[in-house]
Amino acid sequence: MAAGRRYEHGSIILTANKSYGEWAEVFSSDAVIATAILDRLLHHSTTISIKGESYRLKDRKKAGLTALPATR
Repeated sequence: MAAGRRYEHGSIILTANKSYGEWAEVFSSDAVIATAILDRLLHHSTTISIKGESYRLKDRKKAGLTALPATR
């Protein structure tokens, strides 16, 4: 199915460990591209922000593999 035909025809779940303000960093400091992508992703969307420790990082810490990053 072409990208244009997919518009508003189902649900997408997208997860990220970056806030919207940090997305420009992901795209080589290109705020224009980050804004365009977010504009399309967030149109008719619901954002759910989950705060707390990552279960994967917590498990790795227990196993002694890595330290948890500092909380913001």
